[in-house]
Amino acid sequence: MAGIVGYGVQVPLRRITVEEIARVWKKDGKKISAGIGVKEKAVAAFDEDACTLSVEAARKALETAKIPGQKLGAIFVGSESHPYAVKPTAAIVGDAIQASPELMAADLQFACKAGTAGVQICLGLVKSGMIEYGLAIGTDTAQGRPNDALEFTAGSGAGALIIGGKENEVIAEIQDTYSFTTDTPDFWRRQHAEFPQHAGRFTGEPAYFKHITGAVKGLLAKIKMSPNDFDYAVFHQPNGKFPKQIAKSFGIEEKKIIQGLITPMIGNTYSGSSMIGLCSVLDIAKPGEKILVASYGSGAGSDAFSITVTKNIENKRAKVPVLEMIKEKEYADYAEYAKHRKKIKGL
Repeated sequence: MAGIVGYGVQVPLRRITVEEIARVWKKDGKKISAGIGVKEKAVAAFDEDACTLSVEAARKALETAKIPGQKLGAIFVGSESHPYAVKPTAAIVGDAIQASPELMAADLQFACKAGTAGVQICLGLVKSGMIEYGLAIGTDTAQGRPNDALEFTAGSGAGALIIGGKENEVIAEIQDTYSFTTDTPDFWRRQHAEFPQHAGRFTGEPAYFKHITGAVKGLLAKIKMSPNDFDYAVFHQPNGKFPKQIAKSFGIEEKKIIQGLITPMIGNTYSGSSMIGLCSVLDIAKPGEKILVASYGSGAGSDAFSITVTKNIENKRAKVPVLEMIKEKEYADYAEYAKHRKKIKGL
Protein backbone atom coordinates (compact mmCIF):
# COMPACT_ATOMS: atom_id res chain seq x y z
CA MET A 1 0.00 0.00 0.00
CA ALA A 2 1.09 3.55 -0.72
CA GLY A 3 -0.82 6.79 -0.92
CA ILE A 4 -1.69 10.08 0.71
CA VAL A 5 -0.98 10.38 4.44
CA GLY A 6 -1.44 14.14 4.75
CA TYR A 7 -2.69 17.13 2.75
CA GLY A 8 -2.74 20.91 2.97
CA VAL A 9 -3.85 23.97 1.00
CA GLN A 10 -2.89 27.63 1.07
CA VAL A 11 -4.74 30.38 -0.84
CA PRO A 12 -4.05 34.13 -0.58
CA LEU A 13 -6.56 36.29 1.29
CA ARG A 14 -7.04 38.86 -1.50
CA ARG A 15 -9.51 38.49 -4.36
CA ILE A 16 -10.30 40.46 -7.48
CA THR A 17 -13.53 39.92 -9.37
CA VAL A 18 -13.77 39.24 -13.09
CA GLU A 19 -16.10 42.23 -13.35
CA GLU A 20 -13.46 44.54 -11.81
CA ILE A 21 -10.85 43.43 -14.35
CA ALA A 22 -13.38 43.84 -17.17
CA ARG A 23 -14.30 47.34 -15.94
CA VAL A 24 -10.74 48.56 -16.47
CA TRP A 25 -10.67 47.26 -20.05
CA LYS A 26 -14.22 48.44 -20.79
CA LYS A 27 -15.56 44.94 -21.34
CA ASP A 28 -18.76 43.19 -20.27
CA GLY A 29 -17.72 41.56 -16.99
CA LYS A 30 -20.95 39.63 -16.46
CA LYS A 31 -20.72 38.12 -19.93
CA ILE A 32 -17.06 37.16 -19.47
CA SER A 33 -17.72 35.67 -16.02
CA ALA A 34 -20.59 33.57 -17.36
CA GLY A 35 -18.52 32.50 -20.36
CA ILE A 36 -15.55 31.21 -18.36
CA GLY A 37 -17.42 30.08 -15.27
CA VAL A 38 -15.24 32.14 -12.92
CA LYS A 39 -16.49 34.85 -10.55
CA GLU A 40 -13.22 35.96 -8.95
CA LYS A 41 -9.63 34.92 -8.45
CA ALA A 42 -7.12 34.82 -5.60
CA VAL A 43 -4.38 37.46 -5.79
CA ALA A 44 -0.97 37.07 -4.17
CA ALA A 45 0.08 40.01 -1.98
CA PHE A 46 3.48 41.70 -2.28
CA ASP A 47 4.94 39.35 0.36
CA GLU A 48 3.49 36.16 -1.13
CA ASP A 49 4.88 34.01 -3.93
CA ALA A 50 4.87 30.37 -5.03
CA CYS A 51 7.42 29.58 -2.30
CA THR A 52 5.59 31.15 0.66
CA LEU A 53 2.34 29.49 -0.45
CA SER A 54 4.21 26.16 -0.65
CA VAL A 55 5.58 26.52 2.87
CA GLU A 56 2.15 27.16 4.38
CA ALA A 57 0.52 24.31 2.44
CA ALA A 58 3.37 21.97 3.49
CA ARG A 59 2.97 22.89 7.16
CA LYS A 60 -0.74 22.07 6.99
CA ALA A 61 0.03 18.77 5.25
CA LEU A 62 2.47 17.82 8.01
CA GLU A 63 -0.20 18.70 10.55
CA THR A 64 -2.77 16.35 9.01
CA ALA A 65 -0.14 13.64 8.48
CA LYS A 66 0.90 14.00 12.14
CA ILE A 67 4.60 13.67 11.32
CA PRO A 68 7.56 16.06 11.75
CA GLY A 69 9.33 17.56 8.75
CA GLN A 70 12.46 15.53 9.50
CA LYS A 71 10.60 12.39 8.41
CA LEU A 72 10.40 13.58 4.82
CA GLY A 73 12.87 11.94 2.47
CA ALA A 74 11.97 14.02 -0.58
CA ILE A 75 10.32 17.29 -1.56
CA PHE A 76 9.24 18.13 -5.12
CA VAL A 77 7.71 21.51 -5.91
CA GLY A 78 5.90 21.86 -9.23
CA SER A 79 5.32 25.38 -10.53
CA GLU A 80 5.71 27.69 -13.51
CA SER A 81 6.21 30.71 -11.24
CA HIS A 82 9.15 29.71 -9.06
CA PRO A 83 10.56 32.89 -7.47
CA TYR A 84 14.08 32.07 -8.72
CA ALA A 85 15.18 30.87 -12.14
CA VAL A 86 18.26 29.32 -10.51
CA LYS A 87 17.71 28.42 -6.85
CA PRO A 88 15.35 25.60 -5.87
CA THR A 89 12.07 26.41 -4.20
CA ALA A 90 12.11 22.87 -2.80
CA ALA A 91 15.28 23.58 -0.79
CA ILE A 92 13.74 26.72 0.73
CA VAL A 93 10.60 24.80 1.66
CA GLY A 94 12.72 22.03 3.15
CA ASP A 95 14.49 24.42 5.50
CA ALA A 96 11.28 26.25 6.41
CA ILE A 97 9.54 23.05 7.56
CA GLN A 98 12.69 21.64 9.20
CA ALA A 99 13.06 18.77 6.74
CA SER A 100 16.70 19.51 5.83
CA PRO A 101 19.46 18.48 5.35
CA GLU A 102 19.01 14.74 4.70
CA LEU A 103 16.61 15.32 1.90
CA MET A 104 16.10 14.75 -1.82
CA ALA A 105 14.75 17.98 -3.33
CA ALA A 106 13.98 19.33 -6.78
CA ASP A 107 11.77 21.80 -8.61
CA LEU A 108 9.56 20.46 -11.38
CA GLN A 109 8.21 22.18 -14.48
CA PHE A 110 5.38 20.87 -16.63
CA ALA A 111 2.93 23.75 -16.59
CA CYS A 112 -0.20 22.86 -14.61
CA LYS A 113 0.64 19.18 -14.04
CA ALA A 114 4.03 19.71 -12.41
CA GLY A 115 2.50 19.07 -8.98
CA THR A 116 0.98 15.70 -9.90
CA ALA A 117 4.29 14.72 -11.53
CA GLY A 118 5.77 15.20 -8.05
CA VAL A 119 3.10 12.90 -6.61
CA GLN A 120 4.08 10.18 -9.08
CA ILE A 121 7.77 10.54 -8.21
CA CYS A 122 7.06 10.37 -4.48
CA LEU A 123 4.81 7.36 -5.01
CA GLY A 124 7.59 5.51 -6.84
CA LEU A 125 10.19 6.37 -4.21
CA VAL A 126 7.93 5.25 -1.36
CA LYS A 127 6.91 2.00 -3.05
CA SER A 128 10.53 1.19 -3.86
CA GLY A 129 11.52 1.68 -0.22
CA MET A 130 13.97 4.50 -0.97
CA ILE A 131 12.13 6.95 1.28
CA GLU A 132 9.54 6.70 4.07
CA TYR A 133 7.62 9.86 3.17
CA GLY A 134 7.67 12.26 0.23
CA LEU A 135 6.10 15.71 -0.17
CA ALA A 136 4.68 16.88 -3.50
CA ILE A 137 3.49 20.45 -3.94
CA GLY A 138 1.68 22.16 -6.80
CA THR A 139 1.92 25.94 -6.47
CA ASP A 140 1.61 29.06 -8.59
CA THR A 141 1.07 32.79 -8.51
CA ALA A 142 -0.19 32.64 -12.06
CA GLN A 143 0.25 35.66 -14.31
CA GLY A 144 -1.62 36.74 -17.40
CA ARG A 145 -0.79 39.58 -19.74
CA PRO A 146 -3.00 42.61 -18.98
CA ASN A 147 -6.23 42.47 -21.03
CA ASP A 148 -5.44 38.91 -22.13
CA ALA A 149 -7.95 36.10 -21.62
CA LEU A 150 -5.63 34.59 -18.98
CA GLU A 151 -5.84 37.69 -16.79
CA PHE A 152 -9.46 36.87 -16.01
CA THR A 153 -8.69 33.37 -14.72
CA ALA A 154 -5.05 33.15 -13.56
CA GLY A 155 -5.12 32.81 -9.76
CA SER A 156 -2.76 31.93 -6.92
CA GLY A 157 -2.63 29.00 -4.50
CA ALA A 158 -0.85 25.83 -3.42
CA GLY A 159 -1.82 22.24 -2.72
CA ALA A 160 0.47 19.83 -0.86
CA LEU A 161 0.27 16.04 -0.54
CA ILE A 162 2.46 13.83 1.64
CA ILE A 163 2.90 10.31 0.29
CA GLY A 164 3.67 7.38 2.57
CA GLY A 165 3.34 3.62 2.70
CA LYS A 166 2.23 2.62 6.21
CA GLU A 167 -1.18 0.96 6.19
CA ASN A 168 -2.26 2.58 9.46
CA GLU A 169 -1.38 6.07 8.14
CA VAL A 170 -2.56 6.14 4.51
CA ILE A 171 -5.81 8.10 4.25
CA ALA A 172 -6.21 7.62 0.50
CA GLU A 173 -4.52 4.77 -1.32
CA ILE A 174 -3.23 5.57 -4.79
CA GLN A 175 -4.11 2.35 -6.56
CA ASP A 176 -2.63 3.28 -9.93
CA THR A 177 -1.62 6.14 -12.20
CA TYR A 178 -1.35 6.65 -15.94
CA SER A 179 0.18 9.47 -18.01
CA PHE A 180 -0.51 10.69 -21.53
CA THR A 181 2.02 13.08 -23.11
CA THR A 182 2.54 14.77 -26.50
CA ASP A 183 4.27 17.84 -27.88
CA THR A 184 1.28 20.14 -28.34
CA PRO A 185 2.17 23.87 -28.39
CA ASP A 186 -0.96 25.29 -26.80
CA PHE A 187 0.71 27.46 -24.14
CA TRP A 188 4.32 28.51 -23.55
CA ARG A 189 6.64 31.15 -22.09
CA ARG A 190 10.14 31.80 -23.36
CA GLN A 191 13.03 32.40 -20.98
CA HIS A 192 12.99 36.03 -19.72
CA ALA A 193 9.50 36.62 -21.11
CA GLU A 194 7.29 38.28 -18.52
CA PHE A 195 4.00 36.71 -19.60
CA PRO A 196 3.06 33.39 -21.22
CA GLN A 197 1.56 33.09 -24.69
CA HIS A 198 -1.21 30.76 -25.78
CA ALA A 199 -2.92 29.56 -28.91
CA GLY A 200 -6.41 30.69 -27.93
CA ARG A 201 -9.13 28.22 -28.82
CA PHE A 202 -6.46 25.70 -29.78
CA THR A 203 -5.96 25.06 -26.04
CA GLY A 204 -9.36 23.35 -25.83
CA GLU A 205 -10.05 20.33 -28.04
CA PRO A 206 -6.57 19.29 -29.30
CA ALA A 207 -4.93 20.09 -25.97
CA TYR A 208 -6.93 19.94 -22.72
CA PHE A 209 -9.67 17.53 -23.79
CA LYS A 210 -7.44 15.24 -25.85
CA HIS A 211 -4.90 14.71 -23.11
CA ILE A 212 -7.24 14.28 -20.15
CA THR A 213 -9.37 11.90 -22.22
CA GLY A 214 -6.28 9.93 -23.20
CA ALA A 215 -4.99 9.69 -19.64
CA VAL A 216 -8.34 8.74 -18.12
CA LYS A 217 -9.13 6.15 -20.79
CA GLY A 218 -5.66 4.67 -20.40
CA LEU A 219 -6.03 4.46 -16.63
CA LEU A 220 -9.51 2.90 -16.78
CA ALA A 221 -8.33 0.27 -19.26
CA LYS A 222 -5.32 -0.48 -17.07
CA ILE A 223 -7.33 -0.96 -13.86
CA LYS A 224 -10.42 -2.40 -15.59
CA MET A 225 -12.85 0.15 -14.17
CA SER A 226 -15.43 2.56 -15.60
CA PRO A 227 -16.08 6.24 -14.80
CA ASN A 228 -19.25 5.26 -12.92
CA ASP A 229 -17.16 3.26 -10.43
CA PHE A 230 -15.92 6.52 -8.88
CA ASP A 231 -17.71 8.59 -6.26
CA TYR A 232 -15.79 11.78 -7.04
CA ALA A 233 -13.87 13.17 -9.99
CA VAL A 234 -11.34 16.01 -10.03
CA PHE A 235 -10.07 17.41 -13.32
CA HIS A 236 -7.65 20.25 -14.02
CA GLN A 237 -9.58 23.51 -13.99
CA PRO A 238 -8.34 26.18 -16.43
CA ASN A 239 -11.80 27.69 -16.05
CA GLY A 240 -15.13 26.69 -14.55
CA LYS A 241 -16.55 25.13 -17.72
CA PHE A 242 -13.96 22.68 -19.06
CA PRO A 243 -14.15 20.29 -16.05
CA LYS A 244 -17.92 20.06 -16.44
CA GLN A 245 -17.57 19.34 -20.16
CA ILE A 246 -14.96 16.62 -19.69
CA ALA A 247 -17.04 15.03 -16.92
CA LYS A 248 -20.10 15.01 -19.17
CA SER A 249 -18.10 13.34 -21.95
CA PHE A 250 -17.37 10.45 -19.58
CA GLY A 251 -20.94 10.26 -18.33
CA ILE A 252 -19.92 11.49 -14.88
CA GLU A 253 -22.69 13.31 -13.02
CA GLU A 254 -21.98 16.94 -12.23
CA LYS A 255 -22.60 16.36 -8.51
CA LYS A 256 -19.45 14.21 -8.43
CA ILE A 257 -17.18 17.08 -9.47
CA ILE A 258 -18.71 20.02 -7.55
CA GLN A 259 -16.78 19.45 -4.29
CA GLY A 260 -13.45 19.64 -6.11
CA LEU A 261 -14.39 22.43 -8.52
CA ILE A 262 -12.59 25.37 -6.89
CA THR A 263 -11.59 27.55 -9.86
CA PRO A 264 -14.89 29.51 -9.99
CA MET A 265 -14.05 30.90 -6.54
CA ILE A 266 -10.26 31.43 -6.66
CA GLY A 267 -9.31 31.20 -10.33
CA ASN A 268 -7.00 28.77 -12.08
CA THR A 269 -4.12 28.07 -9.68
CA TYR A 270 -2.22 26.24 -12.43
CA SER A 271 0.00 23.58 -10.77
CA GLY A 272 -2.15 23.79 -7.65
CA SER A 273 -5.47 23.39 -9.48
CA SER A 274 -6.16 19.65 -9.47
CA MET A 275 -4.31 19.16 -6.17
CA ILE A 276 -6.39 21.77 -4.34
CA GLY A 277 -9.50 20.18 -5.83
CA LEU A 278 -8.41 16.77 -4.53
CA CYS A 279 -7.73 18.20 -1.08
CA SER A 280 -11.26 19.62 -1.01
CA VAL A 281 -12.67 16.18 -1.80
CA LEU A 282 -10.55 14.63 0.98
CA ASP A 283 -12.26 17.05 3.38
CA ILE A 284 -15.54 15.12 3.03
CA ALA A 285 -14.80 11.74 1.39
CA LYS A 286 -15.78 8.65 3.36
CA PRO A 287 -13.86 5.38 3.79
CA GLY A 288 -14.20 3.15 0.75
CA GLU A 289 -15.13 5.95 -1.64
CA LYS A 290 -13.16 6.24 -4.87
CA ILE A 291 -11.73 9.38 -6.45
CA LEU A 292 -10.69 9.87 -10.07
CA VAL A 293 -8.11 12.64 -10.58
CA ALA A 294 -6.70 13.92 -13.87
CA SER A 295 -4.35 16.89 -14.11
CA TYR A 296 -3.37 18.66 -17.32
CA GLY A 297 -0.23 20.60 -18.20
CA SER A 298 0.25 22.67 -21.32
CA GLY A 299 2.99 21.49 -23.54
CA ALA A 300 1.27 18.93 -23.10
CA GLY A 301 0.28 16.04 -20.85
CA SER A 302 -2.09 14.61 -18.29
CA ASP A 303 -1.60 12.43 -15.20
CA ALA A 304 -4.58 10.33 -14.11
CA PHE A 305 -4.97 8.64 -10.72
CA SER A 306 -7.30 6.09 -9.16
CA ILE A 307 -7.58 6.74 -5.43
CA THR A 308 -9.50 4.89 -2.69
CA VAL A 309 -10.19 6.55 0.66
CA THR A 310 -9.35 4.47 3.75
CA LYS A 311 -10.73 4.38 7.30
CA ASN A 312 -7.76 6.48 8.49
CA ILE A 313 -9.30 9.58 6.89
CA GLU A 314 -11.63 10.07 9.85
CA ASN A 315 -8.69 10.87 12.15
CA LYS A 316 -6.67 12.98 9.72
CA ARG A 317 -8.92 15.68 8.28
CA ALA A 318 -7.67 19.21 7.76
CA LYS A 319 -8.62 21.53 10.64
CA VAL A 320 -10.18 24.00 8.22
CA PRO A 321 -11.77 22.52 5.07
CA VAL A 322 -10.78 24.08 1.75
CA LEU A 323 -14.26 25.45 1.04
CA GLU A 324 -14.34 27.10 4.47
CA MET A 325 -10.81 28.47 4.19
CA ILE A 326 -11.43 30.28 0.91
CA LYS A 327 -14.45 32.07 2.37
CA GLU A 328 -12.03 34.26 4.33
CA LYS A 329 -11.14 36.97 1.86
CA GLU A 330 -10.88 40.67 1.14
CA TYR A 331 -11.33 42.34 -2.22
CA ALA A 332 -8.79 44.43 -4.11
CA ASP A 333 -9.48 46.89 -6.90
CA TYR A 334 -7.47 46.74 -10.12
CA ALA A 335 -4.96 49.38 -8.98
CA GLU A 336 -4.07 47.43 -5.84
CA TYR A 337 -3.95 44.18 -7.79
CA ALA A 338 -1.54 45.71 -10.33
CA LYS A 339 0.61 47.18 -7.53
CA HIS A 340 1.05 43.82 -5.82
CA ARG A 341 1.80 42.12 -9.11
CA LYS A 342 4.61 44.59 -9.85
CA LYS A 343 6.12 44.10 -6.39
CA ILE A 344 6.09 40.34 -6.90
CA LYS A 345 7.83 40.77 -10.26
CA GLY A 346 10.43 43.04 -8.59
CA LEU A 347 9.56 46.05 -10.77
